Amino acid sequence: MTVDNILEEIKKAKTIVILTHENPDGDAVGSSLAMYMALQKMGKEVDLIIPELPKIYAFLPKAEEAKKEGSTNPYDLAISLDSATIKMLNGWSNYFETAKVKVVIDHHGSNTMYGDYNYINPAAPACAQILITILEYFGIGIDKEIGTAILTGIITDTGGFQYQSTTPETFEFASELLKKGVNVSNIYKKVMNTKSKANFELRKRAIERMQFLEEGKIAITYITMQDQQEVKAEPGDHEGIVEEGRAIEGVEVSIFLRETEKGYRASLRSNNYVNVSDVCLMFGGGGHVHAAGCTIAQSLEQVKEKLINQVKMYLK
Repeated sequence: MTVDNILEEIKKAKTIVILTHENPDGDAVGSSLAMYMALQKMGKEVDLIIPELPKIYAFLPKAEEAKKEGSTNPYDLAISLDSATIKMLNGWSNYFETAKVKVVIDHHGSNTMYGDYNYINPAAPACAQILITILEYFGIGIDKEIGTAILTGIITDTGGFQYQSTTPETFEFASELLKKGVNVSNIYKKVMNTKSKANFELRKRAIERMQFLEEGKIAITYITMQDQQEVKAEPGDHEGIVEEGRAIEGVEVSIFLRETEKGYRASLRSNNYVNVSDVCLMFGGGGHVHAAGCTIAQSLEQVKEKLINQVKMYLK
């Protein structure tokens, strides 16, 4: 059984590193911190690598202990969380590749099974929800601190329990965490209802530029690196902007483009029937049926054209 193998490798390992994807969202950060605290409870020497931790998650327990770089010596064990491909680990995938044993825990159906041991559950709405089962199996008590990290992951990846991926177990787990003293309303307010001034300014620009195509079924907008510099944006300040398009009546697919040094990072969201993961897979990305992303190293107009043409193929 995979969980048994993972537990055995954790027990054997002297040095462990926890990794997640670039531009980490609440599930990536929450899952990573939950695993980090759990391994510390087990008396393990563990490094948590999150080079750019969005300030919106700075309130989480142990967030200040996340490192920008890891050890120069290979780790005994590397654990990747919430990352469908090794490519998503980006600049710090070397810590994963050089580790003696590699473990992947994820909930993306597009996961490429790149670990020695892969625990993948696409039915789970968040990687953090998977960790509840795993940590209980490990015999690790989920206290208020670990529970806060886990619930942050669940709340953000379910859009505050509103996405179709939310399961009955999600509410059962939330109830159990509430009993442990986890402040659900505080987490909800911080991650769902609080925006930085930079996020507000970027959101405003993106809304002004939004275009509607295919009889209003596609909404597309963008922000440039210049925009981000002008509003003094920090990591994570672009989060949630893609939802502006999805919330508009009649829109099936919302596309949000963010210029980076590597090209345009595309975030896609759908409402009912378009599988945006399939769209993003065409460009080396992936994700979930209703939420996915990819990076395309071309001009803004070229990226818009490619994505729009691909999405059109899925529209009814």
